[in-house]
Amino acid sequence: MENFIKPPVEIRYAEEIEALKANDDGRKPENWQLSPKAVRTFILGSNKAVKYNGKSINIKKKFFGNDALVERCIITLAGSRGLMLVGEPGTAKTMLSELLSAAISGTSTNTVQGTAGTTEDMIKYSWNYALLLAKGPVKEALVPSPLYVGMTKGIITRFEEITRTPAEIQDSLISVMSDKVLNIPELEEDGLVFAKSGFNIIGTANIRDKGVNEMSSALKRRFNFETVNPVKDVRLEKQIILNEVEQSTLANNIEMPIDTDVAELLAITYHELREGVSENGMKIDKPTAVMSTAEAVSVFYQTISNAWYYEEKINLAELTQNLNNAVCKDTKDDLERLKAYFNTVIKFKAEKLGGIWKEFYDTKKYLK
Repeated sequence: MENFIKPPVEIRYAEEIEALKANDDGRKPENWQLSPKAVRTFILGSNKAVKYNGKSINIKKKFFGNDALVERCIITLAGSRGLMLVGEPGTAKTMLSELLSAAISGTSTNTVQGTAGTTEDMIKYSWNYALLLAKGPVKEALVPSPLYVGMTKGIITRFEEITRTPAEIQDSLISVMSDKVLNIPELEEDGLVFAKSGFNIIGTANIRDKGVNEMSSALKRRFNFETVNPVKDVRLEKQIILNEVEQSTLANNIEMPIDTDVAELLAITYHELREGVSENGMKIDKPTAVMSTAEAVSVFYQTISNAWYYEEKINLAELTQNLNNAVCKDTKDDLERLKAYFNTVIKFKAEKLGGIWKEFYDTKKYLK
């Protein structure tokens, strides 16, 4: 782990997964490494420690949000239906798909990253052209892509940002999802690849990308859709920020104490700007930028990194500059909205609460 910038979920939480496997007595769909009950526990955590190798292993909560949504996702996959996670950017759709894949299949890295340049061979298979010229279209010359790997191994294939890909590439999934068969016409005798039990597809799509390459109704029918909404509870958002930043600092050997008061301040700020109303009911002109929890994590981690390498302690002026850059990256109009937020809501908090809010308000000069 210490050599990876961002270890895959199955490595980061390997001990938890092994502990759950050793104690799993639930009913399992074929080729799942954990039962649906254990998958749920892995993602949503447990108050009871699990015994493994003479130790008590705590199963941490990894997804903060709608527990019922997680349960529905697991049952969708258990029923061999494709799962499509949709929502605003930064709502942890990718994280949830990684957690589900790691818990069910033991790997979260069998992934297609959808872009405007995604081609069919990036999804299904391509060819080693040196071998193809030497031996012709034989299995040895075939280079498997994530869909082929998922079908032959009986594991989940993740398809990120599916609506970023051209419509014809999306529709190449229809026959695979309907018949669970991949046709390779170049291979005469072994030209049909039948999906093994456990194979499935988890897709993600941002609702802000709706209309970029809208999914066809035929493809939509092959998926169960679940909407992942932004976190509404400030306490949960604070906890997500703390958890993610802690993971990032550990991975990058940053031994800086994480200030929970700053995390709370940032969680409240993002929540109020996203919702367009403050805690005390003051109306806020919402920025056009996506005020996602993922952005808040990035802002906080950037501030901690600056403190570690330059200043020895967290500087709220640096936090405000990072916030400024995150909010105003799309349009300068958002700068005026952010300034107005400081001049009303933050000013009110500074006068009423003082302390860290006053210090935060005093950094408004860095908004530019």
